[in-house]
Amino acid sequence: MTSPLKVWFEAEGRLLRLRLSRPKANIVDAAMIGALRDALSEHLKNASLGAILLDAEGPHFSFGASVEEHLPAQCAAMLKSIHALVLQLVDSDVPVLVAVRGQCLGGGLEVALAGHMMFVAPDASLGQPEIKIGVFAPAASCLLPELIGPQRAIDLLLSGRSISGADAGVMGMAQVAADPEAAALAYFTEHLKTKSASSLRFAVKAARLDYAARVHAKIERVERMYLEELMKSHDAVEGLEAFVGKRAAQWQHR
Repeated sequence: MTSPLKVWFEAEGRLLRLRLSRPKANIVDAAMIGALRDALSEHLKNASLGAILLDAEGPHFSFGASVEEHLPAQCAAMLKSIHALVLQLVDSDVPVLVAVRGQCLGGGLEVALAGHMMFVAPDASLGQPEIKIGVFAPAASCLLPELIGPQRAIDLLLSGRSISGADAGVMGMAQVAADPEAAALAYFTEHLKTKSASSLRFAVKAARLDYAARVHAKIERVERMYLEELMKSHDAVEGLEAFVGKRAAQWQHR
């Protein structure tokens, strides 16, 4: 089967390119997560690596995670794997730049948020719609309050609404650029390419030390809540099954 991820190097090996490559949805399913984790595990130890640029093929970054893989039979494995990927990105001492166009939703936005800097098109659409189908966004519940503050985070997590790339810029979630890929490449060329890769690693580690520790601690507790409490509720399973069955959910508020 064709890999869901394209991997290559630029700038004499200083820049690792990772591109989600199953347009138009670029669903963050088990195969995509596995490909991303493998690429990061293989290349993060490259001592001369100055940055990673993560983007996506097609008009959209990602429609999100696979809802089918979040049904009870597969939920624990899926959640543990996407959280391992998120923590791998959070822990990376190589700067991870993320370029976003079009829709960036659910698990796709969680992956993007775990990077170090996001560049978004002004008309991009970013959101965590999980609450609309009776569940919540575990990794985003840990990342968004850190990045945009608790008030803005809880609005997005409870409403499930999407915001534009322009609004994401106002919130401090991302830098806005008409061409996000070009903006990320320009940032790398101007600010990262000429610097010592080892010194950049120390700078990243120092800047993210407390942040990474907080995300690790919270994501473990949130994952347990999701699996041991939420997924034992009627409405969470009903919402997921209704979405897969393309019908309206019948909430029992329990």
